[in-house]
Amino acid sequence: MILFDFVEERSTAFNIYIPPDLLEQVKAQQHRNLKAELHRRTFDKLLKKLSQTDISGKEHIEKYLRHKYRRNCRANTLCNDYTAITLFMSFLKKRAKTTLELIGREDLYAFIEHEQDRGLKISSVQNRIASLQVFLKFLIEAKIVNSDVLAQPIRLKVPKALPRAMEPYDVNCLLAVLDGVRNRAMILLLLRTGMRIGELLNTKMIDLHLADKKIMIFEGEKNRKGRAVCFSNDADQALQAWLQQRDSKKDYLFYAQGRYSMSYNNARIIFHRYLKRAGLAHKGYTLHCLRHTFATELLNAGMRIECLQQLLGHSNLEMTLRYAKLSDRTREEEYFKAMNIIESEEIHEPDQRDRQLPPPFEAPQLLDPYS
Repeated sequence: MILFDFVEERSTAFNIYIPPDLLEQVKAQQHRNLKAELHRRTFDKLLKKLSQTDISGKEHIEKYLRHKYRRNCRANTLCNDYTAITLFMSFLKKRAKTTLELIGREDLYAFIEHEQDRGLKISSVQNRIASLQVFLKFLIEAKIVNSDVLAQPIRLKVPKALPRAMEPYDVNCLLAVLDGVRNRAMILLLLRTGMRIGELLNTKMIDLHLADKKIMIFEGEKNRKGRAVCFSNDADQALQAWLQQRDSKKDYLFYAQGRYSMSYNNARIIFHRYLKRAGLAHKGYTLHCLRHTFATELLNAGMRIECLQQLLGHSNLEMTLRYAKLSDRTREEEYFKAMNIIESEEIHEPDQRDRQLPPPFEAPQLLDPYS
């Protein structure tokens, strides 16, 4: 039995009043303890896997992983670093590089080509190289690897794809087929708040402020920065309908049947089921497209880019500016206005008085140097 349920049951059994604030503190502390425990389990599992691998430099890799763990890096970050480092060290073993001291810059270039030849996406290769460069910097500071390896940072040319938003007609088709109270609230909140699906699935009841139509995200999914998001009237109505049916003993706002919470895979299956029902399965929309749609619609409605940046939780404005490139009604209106002028041939009728060239015989005569 979890600590909060124990406190709640005892308070009921012995008719003891426990202030709601205290109960929320107990729940928050329990959540932090659970996250810390899962973090530690992931770390211990990685160390165990490392001890069973047949690669060189395992003691230095373990030191690096412990360094990252002490810095409170996320479990996903530790796993990604472990994967990149162990793959690189296995690759070096095939190149007869048995010690870390023998690593050269040419090994990084060869590893990049190797990963590309395996069919890995260039963005994934870039992420692995980024992880490796941080690891090598750690080894350079420890005087294990020559500093020439990172004389210049290695950056791959990764395509900057535009975010993909749903077409307005498709959004209406999707909303028209939402029949479940929980599912309608979940999808509308994603569409009206711009939250990442992981952020919404991690939302607890204590993070919800119904009076202000606001959700507090105390730790962003990507950059770990907190922010507050607002939700619209239609999302509020869908949420109120869900709150009347949900189990009040559950901590998380959304949960699967018979579960304490809801997984990403479960949410993805639900979303794709509605896409199929709306006749949109062939368009390749994902849950993250709802976030892109949110941003695009707000920009088209005239929201300042700086405000949108805060709502999306972007660390820099450049990330948010991608949506301005995706759809800008002002720019489109200016384009079609100009094209109407061109198509009506008004632009081909200049004022002859201002733009008529002088006749050739009136051109100034050049002086003859030999006269």
